[in-house]
Amino acid sequence: MSTIRRGPAALAALAGAAALALAAPLSASAHVTLETNTAAPGSYALLTFTVPTESADASTTTLTLTLPADTPFASVRTVPVPGWTAELVRTTLPAPVTVGETELTEAVTSIVWTADAGGGIRDGELGLFPVSLGPVPDVGHLALPVDQGYSDGSVVSWSGTAEGAERPAPVLYVNDAPETDHHGGGSDDEPAAPEVSAEPDAAGPAPVDVLARVLGVAGLAVGAVGVTLAIGWRRRANAASGS
Repeated sequence: MSTIRRGPAALAALAGAAALALAAPLSASAHVTLETNTAAPGSYALLTFTVPTESADASTTTLTLTLPADTPFASVRTVPVPGWTAELVRTTLPAPVTVGETELTEAVTSIVWTADAGGGIRDGELGLFPVSLGPVPDVGHLALPVDQGYSDGSVVSWSGTAEGAERPAPVLYVNDAPETDHHGGGSDDEPAAPEVSAEPDAAGPAPVDVLARVLGVAGLAVGAVGVTLAIGWRRRANAASGS
């Protein structure tokens, strides 16, 4: 009986250690980032913004992406996100801008996502917001600031551009090589690509890495159960032989 009672206790301790192992890398990278942060000039890039909620008491209910007005995108399209409504905000440009063969007098300068009533991204959850932008301007890189609004009325601005900023803006690297800082959502080993890659960036907590951790923890749990049962069987066998 005592051996059987030890099984759940051992598994509980193991589960606690596993939770800490999984939570550490996720919390350390709790920034608004781009899954793929490189694109070739002239391409149409499908960018996915990864948005975690850092508040234990409020949900993320709005997200505002600011797009450059000096190098505007001629084409801006959102991908439907269940439970959210996207609004494209157009602005008249101070002066006409030529993009390819098109002269723009106005452009989409921001996208506002709003969660449905009672919805949003809760603590411990992650939201993905895809958007198609193009043609990508022939520049070094583009900062894409994001304002994250919470259900309690607070707003977190991911707009820092200085090195080591506490809340850095997501960055799309075009001609510049990605920095080693993970906040941009990529690494300097990832080359610019003319089309969108379906693979998540190596700098963030890739789903494959998380899955590997989960499977590893599951393996430890199974091993712990096996050890516990073996000890119980040996003790029962010794007790039987002694009697």
